[in-house]
Amino acid sequence: MDINEITTFLGWCTALNVCFLAFAAIFLFLFNGFTINIHSKLTGVSAAELPTLYFSYMANYKIAVIIFNLVPYLALKLMI
Repeated sequence: MDINEITTFLGWCTALNVCFLAFAAIFLFLFNGFTINIHSKLTGVSAAELPTLYFSYMANYKIAVIIFNLVPYLALKLMI
């Protein structure tokens, strides 16, 4: 693999992860009650705690996407 292939790979990884993050955020915003009800029944976590857990999950996922996909992609783009 050369640097161009790795850059392309990281670009697609970033795009797909951002799309997944946006989809999850929109889904949680539009179907909040439905999602909380299902997750509360599946996991046994109280419905009051789930919004905090969702926010924490989304924040951690966003940080991971930035650190492991976006920053290396930008660094490689600057090298080319």
